[in-house]
Amino acid sequence: MELLKRKIDKFLENWKSTPRRKPLIVKGARQVGKTESIRAFGKANYESVIEINFVLQKKFRDIFADGYEVGAIIKNISLLEPSWKIIPNKTLIFFDELQKCPDCATSLKAFCEDGRYDVICSGSLMGIYYEEIESNAVGYKEDFEMHSMDFEEFLWAKGYSPEQIEDLYRHMITLQPFTQLELDTMTDVFRDYMSLGGMPEVVKMYIDNGHFGGTLKLQRQLLKDYEEDITKYAKETDKAKVLSVYSHISTFLAKENKKYQITKIAKGARNREYIGAVEWLKEAGVVNVCYCLNNVELPLKGNYDADVYKIYYHDTGLLIASLDKEAQEDLRANKNFGTYKGAIYENVVGEMLRKSGYDQLYFYKRTKPSLEMDFFVRDAESLVPVEVKAKDGATVSLNNLVKWDSYPDVKYGVKLGYKNIGWNGQFYTFPYFLTFLLKRFLKERAKSI
Repeated sequence: MELLKRKIDKFLENWKSTPRRKPLIVKGARQVGKTESIRAFGKANYESVIEINFVLQKKFRDIFADGYEVGAIIKNISLLEPSWKIIPNKTLIFFDELQKCPDCATSLKAFCEDGRYDVICSGSLMGIYYEEIESNAVGYKEDFEMHSMDFEEFLWAKGYSPEQIEDLYRHMITLQPFTQLELDTMTDVFRDYMSLGGMPEVVKMYIDNGHFGGTLKLQRQLLKDYEEDITKYAKETDKAKVLSVYSHISTFLAKENKKYQITKIAKGARNREYIGAVEWLKEAGVVNVCYCLNNVELPLKGNYDADVYKIYYHDTGLLIASLDKEAQEDLRANKNFGTYKGAIYENVVGEMLRKSGYDQLYFYKRTKPSLEMDFFVRDAESLVPVEVKAKDGATVSLNNLVKWDSYPDVKYGVKLGYKNIGWNGQFYTFPYFLTFLLKRFLKERAKSI
């Protein structure tokens, strides 16, 4: 079975070429493709690969019983599996399901200092108590956060070449509009991506079969798997709260303002009592939290209200899979993504911004005078409002943010929609499918000014 090309592939190659490389921890939500990518990398680059899964192979949880000295750990592995070849400087040790064996994290310092074996750890973020791992291995490890497939990876899966993708960016940076054929074709591909999301198993089924058959069933099973993981890994006192927050995401996204309101998910619920539940889902990688800015100004960090936020699914295909049957049929049969009050477009844009390297999402909303903006990002010098338009309409807030003297950090904006490329002197217009290139565009735009 042919593996899907992923961005982690290049990262792992670069990691291996680094002298005195540190043990690597690959973090990410459940079933985003961590194990498959690491396994394929090991097979292609090492004479020997030792793969230990702490869930399926419980006996290996005791290999640290004699301490964390590398020789003792290797000896214990060999005692349990004498047929394995553990060759110094030619072996990758892959510890999978790290969350089931916290002792493994403590060993990373010893492996780092020893240097004879390359070590990669992986696990579901739901089960990794990362603060504990951080304290045990600080300074002796490297981290990589893996997401479900982004739109560029989806294009690779569809057969598009790097040159074709680079041509998309060429249009963007030169502000050259697409032909109608180019625009229609890429829009159709993007709509497929929205419906499917980027979970590798779902994408693989779609690519292999050439149609959507079976993908919804698979997506719904993934949603159930996440709920099971919540009940498995969340602290006993928090399980009900975490599940309640998770199960109400699509409910609030269906509303006009999409703000998540804890007070409406349970009788007597208070925001401060649920902050931990929201943070848990965020740290587990299964949601993207978008916070409301206190003021439209730089810096972004620290300038937001932790009690006012929107919650998006980390994968838009899973948002769509969470909707009722009628909405499903409308979306898939008619490609009618705008019926859900713009939530699907907001979700996919938020997802694409996160996957392109924006660590935190921000929005803004005030009533007097009325002003709201879906997202804010930044370039080197300015704050950049990003408006998501499910339907073509007026851009009053975007225009005001750029024009009004009270927002000096805003020099220009970005409007995303089913529109061709354009620039009117105040904001750029880009089709949705270019969002994955926005961070690169803003960086190179700032350099050219």
